[in-house]
Amino acid sequence: MGGYSDGDYFTDLSLVEDPYPYFEALRSRGALVRLPDRNVVAVVGFEEALAVHLDTDHFSAVNSVTGPIPPLPFVPDGDDITPQIDAHRAGMPFGDELLTQDPPRHAVLRSLLMRLFTPRRLREMEPYLTSLADRLIDEFAEAGRCELIRDYAAPFALLAIADLLGIPETDRPAFRSMLGARPSQIGGETRSPMINPLEFRKERFLGYVAERRETPRNDILSDLANARYPDGSTPDPMDVVRGASLLFGAGQDTTATLLGACLRIVAEHPQLQAQLRSDEALLPAFIEEVLRIGGPVKATFRLVRKPVTIAGVAMKPGETVMITTAAVNRDPARFAAPGEFRLDRDTGKDHLAFGRGAHTCPGAALARTEVRISLERILARRADIRLDEAVHGPADHSRFDYAPSYVFRALAELHLDFAPTQGFGSGS
Repeated sequence: MGGYSDGDYFTDLSLVEDPYPYFEALRSRGALVRLPDRNVVAVVGFEEALAVHLDTDHFSAVNSVTGPIPPLPFVPDGDDITPQIDAHRAGMPFGDELLTQDPPRHAVLRSLLMRLFTPRRLREMEPYLTSLADRLIDEFAEAGRCELIRDYAAPFALLAIADLLGIPETDRPAFRSMLGARPSQIGGETRSPMINPLEFRKERFLGYVAERRETPRNDILSDLANARYPDGSTPDPMDVVRGASLLFGAGQDTTATLLGACLRIVAEHPQLQAQLRSDEALLPAFIEEVLRIGGPVKATFRLVRKPVTIAGVAMKPGETVMITTAAVNRDPARFAAPGEFRLDRDTGKDHLAFGRGAHTCPGAALARTEVRISLERILARRADIRLDEAVHGPADHSRFDYAPSYVFRALAELHLDFAPTQGFGSGS
């Protein structure tokens, strides 16, 4: 595997900015590769990753957020460790969140969310999202430049989901300040307990749920608070909180990160930028290709709970499977010229950027809508969008800082220069 044979993906900061050569080195060894440390099997083949996503019998999502860090709090014993997972779930990071639940409980909890994102509801959201986009653009338009993550992507994602959930204006700064570092941060292995930023949100959302059940409003949180399970029973308040908290946190991360990836590509390719500006109908295909070639998630995880063999690799209970989404979406067996950015791919949404199967991202449609509207408004109001060379360097040697995470691929900053489009004033 070249110079990567002895490296530890989970601690090697040199892999943060450009992990793709590492993933290709893994691919040269097969669709599934056992890593040298941490009892991890990496999946880099598309079909093999799809098989893992769809198999909830042999694979548990209990470690989907943090993978092999920290190690399991028990020694796997026997050919089915499901009872051990259930017994120790509460003591594992994020073990009681929707993201880490397994059937049948996962399906019950997820049912509360999926009814919220109907095509009609998304259409009803669009006027507010458009207004929010224009308001944020107004704040930096006259300057002729911005740092996209700080000035637009992060506040847009926060304010969009906060408004849709009905979080009071006075509470929003506290939510923002308590997000903290991602749990999958490289260098985050310390002796101190892992902090779950969802715990803070739970306390606030429990109060919101009680209030919305007493006095419903016209917002998603009221719908969640007063939803019923398929059998007609009333959910426990904490089950509603788990769904609302997931929407608030994951919704922000996905949208802000995807916006950064999209605008970097727009700024680096003037011809593509002009093409998108002249034909907004191309934006959905553009977003899908960004998701495929440089989406927000580099890897997600599963825990083997029963013996299973995929592509000739036998895995035993207690091993961690790393679905390397960033590599899977560049599998040449699935995508022609996978390293090239193409708007006209027949594969379209075939990528696994939002997962697949039971754990497909519930807010995927919302993220696509938010990013599409943001791109429409930025392209309509800003011309000649380009990288700020004073920060990122010349076009042929651009530099970028990414969040030091082994799960997410998120730009820390994206500095842009631009001009107003014809027909708009300097402050438009």
